[in-house]
Amino acid sequence: MSDIEAAAKFYSHVLDNPGKRISPDRHYFDLGGMMLACYVPADGKSWTFDDNQYIYLAVPDLEIMRARIEQAGGRCLTEIAKMPWGETMFFAVDPSGSRLGITRNDHLFSI
Repeated sequence: MSDIEAAAKFYSHVLDNPGKRISPDRHYFDLGGMMLACYVPADGKSWTFDDNQYIYLAVPDLEIMRARIEQAGGRCLTEIAKMPWGETMFFAVDPSGSRLGITRNDHLFSI
């Protein structure tokens, strides 16, 4: 995201976690031993995803996450569905177009 304030606001709402501003151009979210970093690249260039790159998040309730994403200005691209490989999930994008794959966390070790 090019606007660090918008990124921090979106992910704070979606993750129900205020995160922490590390510097004027960096905002980090502790995800229980993992970190989601929102930042403005030092060289000013935007980083873009390849067609099949997503940020994947595992959550306990997919319906709640869909609502949070939409309330925060993101867009859900698919309905919640069971995938051929066993996960129940949906796909979305954040306000800057970064792609998200949201899966239920009960699938993490049962696939």
